[in-house]
Amino acid sequence: MVLSSPNSVIPQFPSSLPRRRFFSPSFLPLSHPALAANHPAEMKPDCPANSSVMAVLFGRVMTVTLFLAAIVFSCFVLYRGVDSVGLKLPASYHFQNPLPVALISDSRRTDRDNNSLERVLTQASMPDKTVILTTLNEAWASPNSIVDLFLESFRIGVQTRRLLNHLVILALDQKAYSRCLDIHMHCFALITEGVNSSTEAYFMTPEYLKMMWNRIHFLKSVLEMGFNFVFTDADIMWFRDPFPHFYADADFQIACDHFIGDSDDLDNIPNGGFNFVRSNNQTIEFYKLWYLSRELYPGLHDQDVLNKIKNDTLVQDIGINIKFLSTAYFGGFCEPSKDLNEVCTMHANCCFGLDSKLHDLRILLKEWKSYMALPPRLKGPSLVSWTVPQNCSLDAFVPFNVSNENDTQQIGFG
Repeated sequence: MVLSSPNSVIPQFPSSLPRRRFFSPSFLPLSHPALAANHPAEMKPDCPANSSVMAVLFGRVMTVTLFLAAIVFSCFVLYRGVDSVGLKLPASYHFQNPLPVALISDSRRTDRDNNSLERVLTQASMPDKTVILTTLNEAWASPNSIVDLFLESFRIGVQTRRLLNHLVILALDQKAYSRCLDIHMHCFALITEGVNSSTEAYFMTPEYLKMMWNRIHFLKSVLEMGFNFVFTDADIMWFRDPFPHFYADADFQIACDHFIGDSDDLDNIPNGGFNFVRSNNQTIEFYKLWYLSRELYPGLHDQDVLNKIKNDTLVQDIGINIKFLSTAYFGGFCEPSKDLNEVCTMHANCCFGLDSKLHDLRILLKEWKSYMALPPRLKGPSLVSWTVPQNCSLDAFVPFNVSNENDTQQIGFG
C-alpha cells in the first residue's frame, strides 16, 4: 500500500532534455563515436559532442536520484509520524513474521506437507472446523509429568475421551515434539525464535512475556485460517465435555480466575489459559487489537492487557460478543468448582512451581476417580468436594503484577 500526502510534490523530468533512442546492448545514442563506424548513414550533424552527452546522462541520473531520495524521505517522515502516536503496522505488513513457525524434521515424517499447520488442523478438526489446542514444552512433556495427567483426564472424564481426536498439541521444542509423537496423534512443531521454551518459564520475565504474546499472535493466525478453537493450558484437567456449557451467541468466551456471577460483566477477572473462540471478522480484529496493545502496555502479559482493553471503545467498535465462563463449570485453584456433579474443567492456576502443580493435580485426578466410583446416592454436592489446593495454596500466591524483578516466582508454562 502506497501512502501519499496531498501536499506531496512529485519531481518531474526536465522537459528541455533531448529525446534519445536506445538500442540493446550498448544503450548509447546512435550519434556516439563508438557507433559511427557501423552506422555512417545515420550520423546526425547536430548531435552533441561527447562532453554534452555525458552532461545529459549525468543530469538524468541526478534527477532520478533526487526523485528516489524524495520518496524515501517522505516515507521516513510518515513512519516517524505514525510511530510517534503509538500506532504500529499490522504484522502481516512486516517482511519478517514475528512468530516464525518452523517444521522440525523427523525420520518418521519425511513429507513436509504432513506437518503443515493447516493439514494438522484439518485432520483434527470437528465438522464445523473446531479444534482443541494446547502447548507443550520439554519440562511438561517428560514422562509422568503434566502432559500425562492432562491426557489421562480426557480418558477418565465424562464424554471427553472422544475429544482427544480433535486435540492438537503444539510442541515448542524438539523433545516435546518427539514425546508428542509417541503419545498423541495430532502434533505440530512450533518454534519461537529467540525463546528457550524447553525449561520452566519464569513468571513476568522477558522470555515469559514473549512466549505469551507469541501465543496470541499464533492463535490469531489460526482464526485467519478459518478454524474455531478451544485453547487450553495443559495443566487444565478435562472432566466433562465443556461444549454444552459454551454460549451459542458468543464470539469469544473465556474462563475466569474470579467469576462475579454475570457472564456479560466486564468486571470478571479472565484467565487466558482456557477460551473458546469462533473464527469470524470480529474475533480476528479483536486478536489483532489485543496483540498490538502490548505496545501500549509494555511489561504486561496478555491476560493483564486483556483486562486493560476489555472496556475500551475500540473493542466495542469491533462488535465482538464476549462472555465469561462460570467457575461453577470451569474452575481452578484460584476459585475451585464446588460441585463435582457440574464441573467440566479444573485449572492448576494460582500456583507456583512444577512440583506444586504435579502434587495437587495428582490429588485432583485421584479424587475424581473416587467420585466416579461412588454410587449415585453418594454423589450429592454436599457429600463430595475437593481437598485441593494444597501445595498450590492461595496464601502463598502473589498476584500478577510483580514489583521487583528479583522477586519473580517460577511457575510452570501455561
